[in-house]
Amino acid sequence: MALKNTYKVTVGVIGTGNFGTALANLLAEKCHRVLLYARSKQKALQLNQTRKNGYHNIADNVKIITDVSFLAEKCNLIFPIVPSINFREMMKNLSPYLKPYHVLIHGTKGFDFNKSNKSSNPLKESIIQIFTMSEVIRQESSVVRIGCIAGPNLSKEIASKMPAASVIASEFDEVINLGQKYLKSDRFLVFGSNDLMSTELCGILKNIIAVGAGTIEGMKLGENAKALFITRGMVEMVEITKAMGGQVEPFLGLAGIGDLIATCSSNLSRNYTVGVRLANGEKLSEIIHSMREVAEGIKTIDIIHEWSINNPIRIPITETLYKIIHEEITVEEAHTYMMKFPFTSEIKFLN
Repeated sequence: MALKNTYKVTVGVIGTGNFGTALANLLAEKCHRVLLYARSKQKALQLNQTRKNGYHNIADNVKIITDVSFLAEKCNLIFPIVPSINFREMMKNLSPYLKPYHVLIHGTKGFDFNKSNKSSNPLKESIIQIFTMSEVIRQESSVVRIGCIAGPNLSKEIASKMPAASVIASEFDEVINLGQKYLKSDRFLVFGSNDLMSTELCGILKNIIAVGAGTIEGMKLGENAKALFITRGMVEMVEITKAMGGQVEPFLGLAGIGDLIATCSSNLSRNYTVGVRLANGEKLSEIIHSMREVAEGIKTIDIIHEWSINNPIRIPITETLYKIIHEEITVEEAHTYMMKFPFTSEIKFLN
């Protein structure tokens, strides 16, 4: 096993949120230097002065910077960890400095989307194009070797040095090997997968289910109900993925069921917390305004609901959560509806 700072390499992380900071600290255990990019000079100054970011103590060999050109110049391996709503803009700013030799492993669990009308008739249905972050990287840069990091990554537990694990997914074994080399330790396991798209979808779609699981907790409906919901949620996640051309296998591992369990049962999960607060009667706008970081599940519910309009697939959980967040039905009405929904065979996606 490598000793502390064994590898004389500089790696980059983009994004000073909780997971970005946690990842920078993990990398700092194995790498000589980590450059952590902050969007604002004020944020960078604060972090460099205090060496703290929320509940994270920033490692001594992590340097906070605001110059993306310097990041690209010094780092061949870069981990973009920014909200999906900002991801394409970030890539547009970074791409002039990227070369085909760069390796990008993102940790963003959300979609980028583009919405357009079928015709000039405003009454016609719209078509929504959705992209994973790896697709955005391909569209906006010359980078070829792309990967993602996925799995149950509750940042506060990582910051507290509790045991955890992730999956590095990429079509390139070299990308997986780099992720494992610089991240794996005696408290952080790193598995590999060559199914990049399906692994990304695991991380994105579980956020929808986490919101719903939070409403069950908020209503105090019990662990049986939550287990039922998580199981049905997994089925819906897989059905959506298959409709998008993805595969089942990653959902049966750490990026799928592992991440789903963690985010559907922990108050450290932002999406789960949104569900709890919705069940307690808070308005979504109030919840979003009070949160320090983005709960990707809210946007993902809207995107998948819109996508389903032009795709012949039944997604009762997503549709019901869409009605909750848009105040078409109450949380109580939603759970009454779901208990009466005519589910047929329990699992069909393995057939």
